[in-house]
Amino acid sequence: MIKKTPNPIDVFVGSRVRLRRLMVGMSQEALADRLGVTFQQVQKYEKGTNRISASRLQAISDVFRVPPSFFFQDEDSAVPTSGVMHETGDVSTFVSSKEGLDLNRAFLKIEDAGVRKSIIALATALSKASATTEAGERADNAPELRI
Repeated sequence: MIKKTPNPIDVFVGSRVRLRRLMVGMSQEALADRLGVTFQQVQKYEKGTNRISASRLQAISDVFRVPPSFFFQDEDSAVPTSGVMHETGDVSTFVSSKEGLDLNRAFLKIEDAGVRKSIIALATALSKASATTEAGERADNAPELRI
């Protein structure tokens, strides 16, 4: 028996449903109750295993108070480009993780725009330093001594 793989767009839309659910702090059970389905059905929607119908997507949009276009990559197109979808999928995965949610919530509580810009600059510098270190380690495979 051939195992059917989910359509990448269904997976993407499901990941956006999960992202929004986690952003508002709602459980799968609570979403399922509001939609009149089981929490297992919500799990299948979020994984892309089951395709979300237009009417169900509208109901989900109503629950989360976002337009249906929120669940798609580009508001002008329901079909995300493959390269952008991969990058956005990585971001969605991070943002919907516990660390991503914690970081976003903490960041949003910072009212000073200058402090927020400084945090972004710090994160950018750290990521560049990390990339440089990784490239150097690959080049000479020598352990780095840090004091």
